[in-house]
Amino acid sequence: MFEVGKDIVNHDSLSGNCDANTKVRLKIVYFAFLLLFSAFAVRTLGLCIQGTDRSRLGRADNEWLVHRADIVDRNGDILAKNIESGHIILRNRAVREKDKELVAQTIHDAMPYEYSLAQALELVNSPRRFMYLKKYASDNQRKIVQQARLEGLEIEKVQTRKYPKRRLFSHVVGFTGADGTGLEGAERTYDKYLKENKDPLRLSVDSRIQSVFYEQLSFAMQKYQTKAAMGMLMNSRTGEMIAMVSLPDFDPENLRIDPVANRLFKPMRSVYELGSIFKIFNTALALENGIDSKKEYYVAKPFPIYDKHGRIAKRITDIRSFKPPRPSINVEEIMVHSCNVGSAQIALELPDGAQKEFFERLNMDKALSLEFGRTENTLPQRKWGPVERATVAYGQGYAVTPMHLMLGVNAVTNGGIYIYPTLQKRNVGVVRGERVLADEISAKLRPIMLRVAEETSGKKARVAGVKIAGKTATAEKYTNGKIDTKRNVTAFVGVFPADAPQYTILVVLDEPQGTKESWGWRTAAWNAVPVTGKILDSILPLLFE
Repeated sequence: MFEVGKDIVNHDSLSGNCDANTKVRLKIVYFAFLLLFSAFAVRTLGLCIQGTDRSRLGRADNEWLVHRADIVDRNGDILAKNIESGHIILRNRAVREKDKELVAQTIHDAMPYEYSLAQALELVNSPRRFMYLKKYASDNQRKIVQQARLEGLEIEKVQTRKYPKRRLFSHVVGFTGADGTGLEGAERTYDKYLKENKDPLRLSVDSRIQSVFYEQLSFAMQKYQTKAAMGMLMNSRTGEMIAMVSLPDFDPENLRIDPVANRLFKPMRSVYELGSIFKIFNTALALENGIDSKKEYYVAKPFPIYDKHGRIAKRITDIRSFKPPRPSINVEEIMVHSCNVGSAQIALELPDGAQKEFFERLNMDKALSLEFGRTENTLPQRKWGPVERATVAYGQGYAVTPMHLMLGVNAVTNGGIYIYPTLQKRNVGVVRGERVLADEISAKLRPIMLRVAEETSGKKARVAGVKIAGKTATAEKYTNGKIDTKRNVTAFVGVFPADAPQYTILVVLDEPQGTKESWGWRTAAWNAVPVTGKILDSILPLLFE
């Protein structure tokens, strides 16, 4: 029998019955056990340290472990990749006395422009225990150190994130922090996937097409001295973003050389009044509410808008001349010739609340939470009186992001389905979308937009071999709450092929300046449209190859 808390064997009887030989044997066993335990502890500690180093260095035995998956474009072209690099470190106390001069010589040989032989010897004899001699050393520098095989002079292996396309995809791909966590762009949006998977993340963008956008928008910024330039291309049916460029940009491998403001992805984070492109929506509303496309409106004189007291609250003075000269033009012609006076009259014929409901239907009244990020909030009309209803018809008083605008235009021209965009390459399957407009109305809009590109301000976007349906916009900006006639935003939106759209393109230039070639004109027909034309001319063979 025994009690809990008491020894089974009585200590007195044990000690009293042990002879001298037994005591000697017990001591031997005790010291042997102690020696084995100490060796085991030392070995365990060494393995822990080694394991930590291997984890930190990204290598287990001879295998290099990738800490973050690659990012590639739709064709497999690498956009982001972890590569093996290393820091050259010096552990002074580990350097043997007889090797000090050789270590110093090796340091000088590896980094001759950073350390003279005398400086290297001084470092070797320094009382410091540890120092980084060179972070992210070059392949040749690491090779010199590794071949020397000198104790105390070592390579600390690290992984670095490289972006082979640099600025080309800076906003789309983004960048990571020092700890490897994604901070912007796809690196942030798909951070969990990139950390947990080895297979590359395949994006929907095409490097070849992105390069064309980047080249032409960069040239446009210089030629027209713009504040910013943006361009996007989306698959009308799948929502795949094929290209997204925002200038100015930044270098993801050297963030310090560019202003932080350049990291703002303007197509989603900046809002603009985008002018006459809104006439596409106004025409869609007219057709949806039963206004005959052949109905004519008098446009030969300025159009007054009266308040509830019968006073003129605003006078729309956008008068256009038409050939042959006619005082009245129909709904279709009002959009083709971008007539503000006509657009305002159409808007005032619409039922109360129709415009507000339509823009809500197109998700243009709020920020969008998209798969690859959240847009800025829009600035819709606060009230919908006669003046507001008239001016919204031609894009004044309602500010949205370029992304809002492109998705809205895509929805009313692709057959009436609002498609949510994606940055991942999609296979054939179910696409997330919702009907916002009848297919027959969408089909009536496209021929009108085709006339814009064929007959009027969109002519310079024409490309042989494909029909482009589009609309231009030139919107004046505000300074201190007042319209500034010296500052504007120009844009062109297009869908193609016009009879059965597969792609939607949008180009926006912020505050372009006139040139000798344009005789000082700053409207979209002189800048955004020709830029779009040059982009289309280069990318069409790639899209339909």
